[in-house]
Amino acid sequence: MGGIAVIAKQAGHKVTGCDTNVYPPMSTQLQSQGIELTEGWDPKQLEIQPDLFVVGNVVSRGNLLVEEILNRSLPYASGPEWLYRNVLQQKWVLAVAGTHGKTTATSMLTWILEHAGLEPGFLIGGVPENFGVSARVTESSFFVIEADEYDTAFFDKRSKFVHYHPRTTILNNLEFDHADIFPDLAAIETQFHHLVRTVPGNGLIIANGSEMSLQRVLDRGCWTPVERFGVKADWQGTSPAADGSFEVQLKGKPQGTVRWDLLGQHNRLNAIAALAAARHAGVPIDKGIQALGHFRNVKRRMELLGTIKGVTVYDDFAHHPTAIETTIAGLRSKVRDARIIAVLEPRSNTMKMGVMKETLAPSLSGADLVFCYTGGIGWDAKGALATLGNKANCFDDIEKIVTAIVSASRPDDQILVMSNGGFGGIHGKLLRALADK
Repeated sequence: MGGIAVIAKQAGHKVTGCDTNVYPPMSTQLQSQGIELTEGWDPKQLEIQPDLFVVGNVVSRGNLLVEEILNRSLPYASGPEWLYRNVLQQKWVLAVAGTHGKTTATSMLTWILEHAGLEPGFLIGGVPENFGVSARVTESSFFVIEADEYDTAFFDKRSKFVHYHPRTTILNNLEFDHADIFPDLAAIETQFHHLVRTVPGNGLIIANGSEMSLQRVLDRGCWTPVERFGVKADWQGTSPAADGSFEVQLKGKPQGTVRWDLLGQHNRLNAIAALAAARHAGVPIDKGIQALGHFRNVKRRMELLGTIKGVTVYDDFAHHPTAIETTIAGLRSKVRDARIIAVLEPRSNTMKMGVMKETLAPSLSGADLVFCYTGGIGWDAKGALATLGNKANCFDDIEKIVTAIVSASRPDDQILVMSNGGFGGIHGKLLRALADK
């Protein structure tokens, strides 16, 4: 919604917004764009008499402002609906869908098109370092969008991505998530097939060939050419060299070597998918590979926050067991024998419900020490992490968990903080406490 606000402002509209507990980088982005943000949903905001209320899926019936909008029959629309009608309708839309990696893969694809001189518009669920903003609108015929499967609004329970009508679509992966709105994996697969149904015959679907869930989606019916990436697929990447570089192959033929400092197999797959999508938009593979060499990742995706007295602190958005496991594995490939201290806030709705608790301990097993914040969850985290033995520690207080982490840390340690929220400002508190140690 913050990105849509930026696009609306750039398109010449006067834009204000309201929400609760907005935190960086989105809060700072809105401020830098001159978009006024009001805390809360007080019906008094109707006094500004907007021409349209664009409603995000975080608000529901019973919200005081929403109820007043409905009572007065004021005009409203969902974010995806507004975006399609005002921006996307005349564009070549390149959409990136999947349970994991959407933000990173979307940022990579956007940067490749930018590097090739196509100046795409974009809407990304994070702030890519190459651009410094999460969204922009341009005169280009290309628009890259992070295609989320979460529901659209309180009045539209379809997934957001069915509104975008992409010509080029990446299906990055598909696992169970969003347990607050989907009963099982099959329900999410149905939504992904709704997306597949919107891709035209002259488009392209780029699918992870290792995901049986995506194959089931395509088996329901597909009217669009499909290229696959991953293991035993059209697009592949070789195992990384010691410096992290890897070779890109298309149908078994070498296309060039990506030289960068990103970590993990998941990022290599993101890169290959982005190259395939960019190629469909007319960007030669070698030019795409060159662009990836200058890719600077996304804020809160293994973002280095600082090294204090030999202890390095990272911030990462991982909040699903698969993402947690791959993030730790990627860091391990870089730091080798150095200790990894994993600090986790189970904050997503799915995590808070305890749906993933059985797979949480295995996902954290690659870390040397684990600190889990238990505030706000309704299940026994200590019991769920019992198989990790003494290396697992649970706290329901931010100050206490910071004290325990700093006390346990020693030079050369790598502290990996993982949350899809603000985590009570723990990042700054850790850095300050390390400096005072």
